[in-house]
Amino acid sequence: MSRTFDELVAEADSAPVDGWNFSWLDGRATEQRPSWGYQRLMSDRLANVSAALDIQTGGGEVLAGAAKFPPTMAATEAWPPNAALATQRLHPRGVVVVTPPDESVLPFADEAFDLVTSRHPNTVCWNEIARVLRPGGTYLAQHIGPATVAELVEFFRASQGPQPEAWARRHPDAERAQARAAGLEVVTMRLERLRQEYFDIGAVVYFLRKVIWAVPDFTVRRHRSRLRELHERIQSDGPFVAHATRVLVEARKPVH
Repeated sequence: MSRTFDELVAEADSAPVDGWNFSWLDGRATEQRPSWGYQRLMSDRLANVSAALDIQTGGGEVLAGAAKFPPTMAATEAWPPNAALATQRLHPRGVVVVTPPDESVLPFADEAFDLVTSRHPNTVCWNEIARVLRPGGTYLAQHIGPATVAELVEFFRASQGPQPEAWARRHPDAERAQARAAGLEVVTMRLERLRQEYFDIGAVVYFLRKVIWAVPDFTVRRHRSRLRELHERIQSDGPFVAHATRVLVEARKPVH
């Protein structure tokens, strides 16, 4: 017997959303993965440098997947619940987790790192990345691309329509220009569009509670009528389909 709208929503609304692990969605939603395999690329780079920094590490889930860390390995995470998870996960492996009060400032000396990495940073402070990289150093990241999950965003913000300004900020052309303005040489800026499917309304609630920048004002109470409408649509038409966009970014600090 299928569960009711109220049961699905209540379950998802009470699920913990700390960290950056999406295993709660197993069997309830799917998302294609980018072809480049970011975690493998990151792991390969970390094994061949002497000092590295992972920015906005979340609960440390992605960084912890690296097979080997350099002698100096640091990570930043500004949200205290995630920083606590990252500390528990990464400290045993010798990674120093720092909780900066402001994501726009990296609390490290100039030219401290050979490699800076980040997976899905909320903001990208190109000048700070350039400052902490050593000459010849690399920034390797997977960014959220433009118009990611636009179908879902527009469903819950129908009265506001598309968000071209917000999406333009994520466009590879804009990020390429920002990286160059900070003095970095762009090696790679590669975008892929990836299919998502949500099989029940609980998956949608959980995703929007966890990925808070998708629909910044989202709460179950505020959006209950739209949630019910989407629940009925999934029941009648099958999974709700959206598309995530991801950008593989590699930029290098020139050797002067």
